[in-house]
Amino acid sequence: MRDLPNLLTLLRVLLIPLFLWLIFLSGVENRVAWALLVFAAASFTDWLDGFLARKWQVISDFGKIADPLADKLLVLAALAALTWLDPYRLFWLIFALIALREVLITVLREIRKKRGEIMPADKLGKLKTVLQMTGIILALAVWAWWPDVAARPGTRIAAHAWFIAVTLLTWASGLNYLKPRQAISAKEAR
Repeated sequence: MRDLPNLLTLLRVLLIPLFLWLIFLSGVENRVAWALLVFAAASFTDWLDGFLARKWQVISDFGKIADPLADKLLVLAALAALTWLDPYRLFWLIFALIALREVLITVLREIRKKRGEIMPADKLGKLKTVLQMTGIILALAVWAWWPDVAARPGTRIAAHAWFIAVTLLTWASGLNYLKPRQAISAKEAR
């Protein structure tokens, strides 16, 4: 039972290939709606694993590293779909900047982990994830249920504006990780 938060994180990682198959490769009827369901379920596991870990006080170093990594992979998978597929075709720079930030922070976390420091997600990083996932869910929902609305120029402009704002927040939250007080020792994390 105490391993459930980490198992939910692993489930989120395992749902990513299913999401990618549904959105990019499958010929399944209502593939976008199914992909949305998978993405929403995976996003829910993000909230649930954090809730359970705090409630049961089973916060682990694995969870502090794997949970944000799973979030990053899930968000990047969905952003790839919104970037390279109709109807949205977000500016590729949105995807590139978010992916670059995520790679840089992941590398920084690994470097600090080797020094015995753990970099847990801060409030701004958590807000960034919530806004990314919310935007993705809304975009997929409109695409799945109202494809003609998704294809309208106004909807595309709104999607671009949302994700440009989220990209700026993503980079702002990344700058927080450069502050020395962000990193804590592995001993303090326990």
